[in-house]
Amino acid sequence: MIRDWWMCTIVSVMFEFLEYSLEHQLPNFSECWWDHWIMDVLVCNGLGIYCGMKTLEWLSLKTYKWQGLWNIPTYKGKMKRIAFQFTPYSWVRFEWKPASSLRRWLAVCGIILVFLLAELNTFYLKFVLWLPPEHSLVLLRLVFFVNVGGVAMREIYDFMDDPKPHKKLGQQAWLVAAITATELLIVIKYDPHTLTLSLPFYISQCWTLGSVLVLTWTVWRFFLRDITLRYKETRRQQQQSRGDQSTAMSHVDGHLPEPEDLPGPTEPESEGVPAPN
Repeated sequence: MIRDWWMCTIVSVMFEFLEYSLEHQLPNFSECWWDHWIMDVLVCNGLGIYCGMKTLEWLSLKTYKWQGLWNIPTYKGKMKRIAFQFTPYSWVRFEWKPASSLRRWLAVCGIILVFLLAELNTFYLKFVLWLPPEHSLVLLRLVFFVNVGGVAMREIYDFMDDPKPHKKLGQQAWLVAAITATELLIVIKYDPHTLTLSLPFYISQCWTLGSVLVLTWTVWRFFLRDITLRYKETRRQQQQSRGDQSTAMSHVDGHLPEPEDLPGPTEPESEGVPAPN
């Protein structure tokens, strides 16, 4: 869905920090350290990300040549064509490049936040609506989000990667955002007490520090750094122009005739003897 190893890893690690932070609200978030970092991050999520990236690599190398089912002569080819019907029509490799511009950085941060909120909604909805993990609605919701979220992510990437500023965001992206917000409103409506349980002081301090660090990096990267680079570039251009002017002046001075090079009177004329005709 995201098609990026770094973003998937960030979402995985950030969700574990959210579980640490919200243990006082949801009891099933209380896990031991090896369950958080070994079983969840390294084994389950890490192995899933690795297999997913290998699948993406295969899809990016695959040659997409679609042919009508009845135009395939062999039975094996027909079955292969039916199986490939559920694969993408074409494949685009996502290169998010979050640090390339402020717009892309804010978009990537928004995508990560929506992902984390959608994952939290899964656990809060089960807790609020008293749904066991094996309930069919839980599985149907995950399947729905995988299918709709994949289309929404492609729409978001095309919206970010398109140089046309007037292009609008796709409908599926707005649909996923609306569903995620609606799920959050359901949790707030049916169990506001759980959500209003205040964070422990040290947890709130950690999140405040992290937010300040992210905000500081954003200001430095997209404002202060750009101003500094523009100032250095201006200084370099000014120094280069001054150097070009001084070089031009030195060339002009080098072509002026020296006094000893000026033509003077011949030796007979200097002694007062007329020069021979």
